Amino acid sequence: QVQLVESGGGLVQPGGSLRLSCAASGSIFSIYVMGWYRQAPEKQRELVATFTSGGSTNYADSVKGRFTISRDNAKNTVYLQMNSLKPEDTAVYYCNRVQGTRVYWGQGTQVTVSS
Repeated sequence: QVQLVESGGGLVQPGGSLRLSCAASGSIFSIYVMGWYRQAPEKQRELVATFTSGGSTNYADSVKGRFTISRDNAKNTVYLQMNSLKPEDTAVYYCNRVQGTRVYWGQGTQVTVSS
């Protein structure tokens, strides 16, 4: 089993920044995909950004140039730096980790962009 603990959500004004963190613990494999998804009210969960163990990154078109995913391998932690936030970025952000055939989710952290 893998546990994912997220932190860093909150309320921010349009144009502001937030940094999300997700720390993984438990049965950590060296080959994985880890990243962030989000779900806005009455919408489906969507990919935001992911990081493979090989170092490749993938971003949703809607966040390219504004969000940056990074990691600290020693801490098994993935970060999401979110800049130039827009009201449409408001959602619950979920950390995700895929190892082999297993998929793990964090509990979610609320990000609200509003003036």
